[in-house]
Amino acid sequence: MTDPIRPTDDEARSLARSLMENARFAALGVITEDGTPLVTRVAFGLSPEGHPISLISTLSSHTRALQNNAACSFLVGEPGDKGDPLTHPRLSLQGHAQFIPNTGEEHARLAAHYLQDHPKAKLYIGFGDFAFVRLDVTAGHLNGGFGKAFVLTPEDLTPPA
Repeated sequence: MTDPIRPTDDEARSLARSLMENARFAALGVITEDGTPLVTRVAFGLSPEGHPISLISTLSSHTRALQNNAACSFLVGEPGDKGDPLTHPRLSLQGHAQFIPNTGEEHARLAAHYLQDHPKAKLYIGFGDFAFVRLDVTAGHLNGGFGKAFVLTPEDLTPPA
């Protein structure tokens, strides 16, 4: 059988970065304490350095799951208005969640950047139960549409300097 994964090229890297830059929400996949998978929708953004981030509440089940097991994934990319949803590009990001405490300089820096794309978050970004989580990406899987599959490294997903 022929390997369906294409060699990663600049076009794939650009599409993957574009999907991340334009996403305002994502599907977050976690493993719960009892070992079952859970997928939920969360807000999505990028840090100033281009790392995937989300602002999540400690009251949510996905936060408790991440505190127990940092391994997780994000799925970004939405179907367009027309055509088969499976023909539209999407990017799965795998990695480990790193919590950023909701106090201090790092939180303030991320909050200022995050609010540029998520202005409604101003209503709750300062609540004590909300914190940023950054995904330290270990791999990306880009499906650019039928027959356009790529595996990406963390370096492939980092914006050019």
